[in-house]
Amino acid sequence: MSIVIRFPIAVLALFVASTAATPVAAQASKVHRVGYLQTASAEEQAHLTRAFEDSMRELGHVEGRNVVYERRFADGDTRRLPALAAELVALKVDVIVTGANPVIDAVKKATSSIPVVMAASRDPVGSGYIANFARPGGNITGVTSAPTVESIGKALEIFREAVPQAKRIALLWNPTPSDATASRKAAEAAAQRMGTVLLVVEVRARDELEAAFDAMVRQRAEGVWVLPDPLTFTARSRVAALALKHRLPSVYWQREFVDAGGLVAYGASVPEQFRRAAGYVDQILKGAKPAELAIYQPTTFELVVNVKTANALGLTIPQPLLQRAADVLR
Repeated sequence: MSIVIRFPIAVLALFVASTAATPVAAQASKVHRVGYLQTASAEEQAHLTRAFEDSMRELGHVEGRNVVYERRFADGDTRRLPALAAELVALKVDVIVTGANPVIDAVKKATSSIPVVMAASRDPVGSGYIANFARPGGNITGVTSAPTVESIGKALEIFREAVPQAKRIALLWNPTPSDATASRKAAEAAAQRMGTVLLVVEVRARDELEAAFDAMVRQRAEGVWVLPDPLTFTARSRVAALALKHRLPSVYWQREFVDAGGLVAYGASVPEQFRRAAGYVDQILKGAKPAELAIYQPTTFELVVNVKTANALGLTIPQPLLQRAADVLR
């Protein structure tokens, strides 16, 4: 004998709807915790933090509703990074977004399991962060902002076009980061190819900047070239001011230096890198594995010129160079 139990249609519909909705509701109520660690101060990093969080919001991650940010800033002191990284790991965040190599070094030592998204890495393979660009392996993925040999050479070409009389150029260089030697060698190769004398001046801390510029003057430098580095980036206003004070035309990788008073910059957009990082975070929060997310490499580089600084230095920027610039500050 079989027994058939019949439910009223309204009751059955309510039961099906409630059971179907349960996992969706549970998923919607999930609040993700995103760690965010940078070398700079919150103020120095504000435009990049805003770029990242605006992109996250566009992707549906709204602070206070389904995402909580654990923001940590080292205020320019890389010695604080290991402790700050340990704080984020102890909070059991779902993913950690990092700045440049010193931050990645600290986070890599702190965890091998929490997903890590690099927003501004340099030479991630040579630095030991990933296996390769196509399949990073491990728990780290994201964006690499390392200037290539070609883009480094192009920056020097642009500088020589802007200041053709400059034959002796100081390279402001921090030897501490893991990718520093590779960047220096690329710069030296470009200088040799263009017949430019490169004067390497080391700086390892903010309080060494004044002495570094004094050394450039003693060595009769006719310009200064600043490679990408978190130390100089966080102190960019000071770097640009010292270059102007010592009447040294300057060339950089990031436009932020030109916004702060530097002469010219040629490189990838840093805010765009942080927007890209949000895309990686979005994928990871939806279940993607960092090991399988290919590294993004910028393919577009922008030229920015500060005519006001050129005027202060008594320089006239060639019109063809101004016409090629993505932005001209006057």
